[in-house]
Amino acid sequence: VQLVESGGGLVQAGASLRLSCAGTRGSFVSHTMAWFRQASGEEREFVARTEWPGGVTTYADSVKGRFTISRDNEEDTLYLQMNSLQLEDTAIYYCAASSNWRPTAISEYGDWGQGTQVTVFN
Repeated sequence: VQLVESGGGLVQAGASLRLSCAGTRGSFVSHTMAWFRQASGEEREFVARTEWPGGVTTYADSVKGRFTISRDNEEDTLYLQMNSLQLEDTAIYYCAASSNWRPTAISEYGDWGQGTQVTVFN
């Protein structure tokens, strides 16, 4: 499975961004798809996930109410709509795929994209 993120950038606090993650054809079938992020000097952390085929989503408390994860299974594309961005959201954002049902550990995600940088400034 190949995953390619896009949509990152440099934005002012309070602004919005939408990240996309394009997968190889058919790669989303029966997979939980998720977004993680890693700030400089920090460990990679969970942001949000959406289970196959969609509709069931889970969010980290830090982004709940501000971020929305969605997926287009026909286009094998994952999205992360990020609103009301804060300085603390600055990180490299990665999409990931897991063949497990409701994966809870980062080790359960076997496929990763290369990441896209999101930088929020005042």
